[in-house]
Amino acid sequence: YIHPITILTGLPAAAFGGLLTLSLFHMELDIYGFVGLIMLIGIVKKNAIMMVDFALELERKGNYSASESAYQGSMIRFRPIMMTTACAVIGTLPIAIGLGADADARRPLGLCVVGGLLFAQLVTLYVTPVFYTYMDSFLKWRRAGKSQTVSEHAAEPLLAPSTGSVADN
Repeated sequence: YIHPITILTGLPAAAFGGLLTLSLFHMELDIYGFVGLIMLIGIVKKNAIMMVDFALELERKGNYSASESAYQGSMIRFRPIMMTTACAVIGTLPIAIGLGADADARRPLGLCVVGGLLFAQLVTLYVTPVFYTYMDSFLKWRRAGKSQTVSEHAAEPLLAPSTGSVADN
């Protein structure tokens, strides 16, 4: 349950980037803008899934620590993530520029996707690996706390023999 939270860390940056781009271009957030935000969330989430999944695989199979696997996952998956982002940006750039029939209506969609992807990509490449290591440390701390609590309760007898009379208590 920890790593889905890690995957979702880039979504606020994506939404902020999309909304910031709309405000910089003095565009309103309409239905096309909301569709752009939904597209943006899907693309950013997929990029984080690629990074975190690869880091988890390295950690399980390669005897890497969390920080080493996050670093290796980021380095090895950097090119596919950048290619996905570049394709999405280049694909929506004509919509963001406003080319074609009824382009002004669809322009918020393109601006949300292009601006949000560019902003989120800068932030996500740094935030996701760091958050991955923090969440892994939290998980280890949590497991250590639970095992310590369980071992303390296991050492206590369920029914202790009484050493005194009832009046002593």
